[in-house]
Amino acid sequence: MRPYETMVIFDTASDDTAVNAALERGLDALRAKGGVPGQVVRWGRRPFAYEVGKKREGYYVVIELTAEPEAVADMERVFVLADEVIRHKVMRIPDKVAGRRAVAAPAVAEEG
Repeated sequence: MRPYETMVIFDTASDDTAVNAALERGLDALRAKGGVPGQVVRWGRRPFAYEVGKKREGYYVVIELTAEPEAVADMERVFVLADEVIRHKVMRIPDKVAGRRAVAAPAVAEEG
C-alpha cells in the first residue's frame, strides 16, 4: 500500500449534505478496493488565486490515505463524475517522506 494525499475542491454553491455525500462516495469507493482513508481535514471556504469555471472560491478538503493505485483510480473516478467537485488532485507521498512523518511526530511530542 502506498501513501497518498488528495485535495478536493467543492463548489460553494452546493449545500453541505451534497458535499458530504460526494466525499463519502469517494471514500467508500476507496474502501471498497481495500484503501484506508486517514485524516480528513476540512479547510473550509477559500478564495481562488484566479477564476475557475466562473467561480471565485471553493470549499477545500484534504484527505490522507494509503491504498493501491487501483483504489485511488476508483476514488478519482467518483470525484470526476461528481457535480459538486470543481477540481481534485491526488499526490503520491514518497516513501522517505512518509517514513519521516511517522518518525518525526513522536520526537516532537517527547521534547514538549
